[in-house]
Amino acid sequence: MDSMADDFSGFEGLEEDPKAMGQMMRKMGKEMGEDMPPEFDGVVDRLEKGQRPEDIEKAIPDLGGGAGGDDE
Repeated sequence: MDSMADDFSGFEGLEEDPKAMGQMMRKMGKEMGEDMPPEFDGVVDRLEKGQRPEDIEKAIPDLGGGAGGDDE
């Protein structure tokens, strides 16, 4: 985890750079060593192609819907 902190010390501005955000997320997923759900790879692929997070959320409305953070 310490190496990840060094690699990703500049998080600011990632929301304006979807490609960099996707690359960071893919690297973090690999560093964690856990199997990620297929949705994770789909979102990361979209980010790496330059799609904005807001557009991904519109295209995949059920993304993260079961996480308990809804407005209900």
